[in-house]
Amino acid sequence: MTDGHIVSSYNEDLNHLHQLVIEIKDLACRQVRDAVTSIVEEDVDCAREVILGDRAIDTLDIRADEEIIRLIAKRQPVARDLREIMTVAKMVGDLERIGDQARRLARLTLRFYDNDASPPNRQLLNDLLKMADFVTTMVEDAVTAFDQLDLDLALDVVRRDGVVGDDFRSALRRLSTFIMEDSRSVGHMLDVVLGLRSVERIGGHAKNIGRYVVFLVRGKDVRHEPLEAVEAEISARH
Repeated sequence: MTDGHIVSSYNEDLNHLHQLVIEIKDLACRQVRDAVTSIVEEDVDCAREVILGDRAIDTLDIRADEEIIRLIAKRQPVARDLREIMTVAKMVGDLERIGDQARRLARLTLRFYDNDASPPNRQLLNDLLKMADFVTTMVEDAVTAFDQLDLDLALDVVRRDGVVGDDFRSALRRLSTFIMEDSRSVGHMLDVVLGLRSVERIGGHAKNIGRYVVFLVRGKDVRHEPLEAVEAEISARH
């Protein structure tokens, strides 16, 4: 086999792995949106589909691991190629955890509506629904940043995690105020807080993916760096 054929075959392997990331992202984001829909529409059947659907993400996660191991063993990548494979491995892990959080959101639907208890007051759910939409867009943008090697978009996703944190704290304050006015909703409030925590974690996974893009493009691990250091890394040679 000529060097040209080797390079072409290797690029096909990388591209296939790249497309697998997109597939997992699409499925994970659909799971989150369906979980939210199940809450909004009080649809326990939809919630159960989301819970079962998490197995599909787990299957793709295992498949990605197998392809990564095969690719490393077969090609012995170095430098940028190795960084890309490492980035994919980390991204897949975060996307799989996003699917886990979607499953937890779907379970809220069952707690709220799959029994004889009274459903939660809609006011309790407002922040949860808004934040879920916000973080799902973050995930979409984070993977787009990877797809297009867009450092500006990756940085924007990292910054938006700060908004998620602020929204989470504001939502907790509003829930506390609501409970003081109507103590009968304490049980539902605790469930909503768990949902908010799941949504916040989805935002955190999106932020992680944004930071992986910086690692891929710049070769510097900024997973544990403060936002200012990430901004400096991107602007230094942009």
